[in-house]
Amino acid sequence: MESVYLTDGMTIELIADGSHLPATILKLAYKLKGRENTCLVTDALSCAATDEKEINDPRYIIEDGVCKLADRSSLAGSIATMDVLVRTMVKAGIPLGDALCMTSETPARIMGVYDRKGSLQKDKDADILVMDKDLNIRAVWQGGKLVEETNKLF
Repeated sequence: MESVYLTDGMTIELIADGSHLPATILKLAYKLKGRENTCLVTDALSCAATDEKEINDPRYIIEDGVCKLADRSSLAGSIATMDVLVRTMVKAGIPLGDALCMTSETPARIMGVYDRKGSLQKDKDADILVMDKDLNIRAVWQGGKLVEETNKLF
């Protein structure tokens, strides 16, 4: 799988939840592929972004911020949301602007929707996320309309 790091033009997906990949691999991937060829993906399960601490399936457990097989032999999925991935990348030493592009611009370009999503520009959809200095989500706009706001913005 690591050969994709050496393939020009190949885009990689990173699950930067702090469990799937260590910071050294996140930095290596960024150095080799850059923000233009790196997408952050969550691998998130349905219990992500909820207060659920257990899964109603005896085959799985939630522990250390990820879902594992009950016997702890393997990861089964992440419960991290995109804001967690951004914080993890920044903690690993990746510039904030690049980490944000890996969650917006790069995926939009790959999916062929960059003409309307992925950046803040005139005539685009105006999907906007506001974060505080600790990179916690404070407000979300979709199509230019406020969808959610948490506490004070700053």
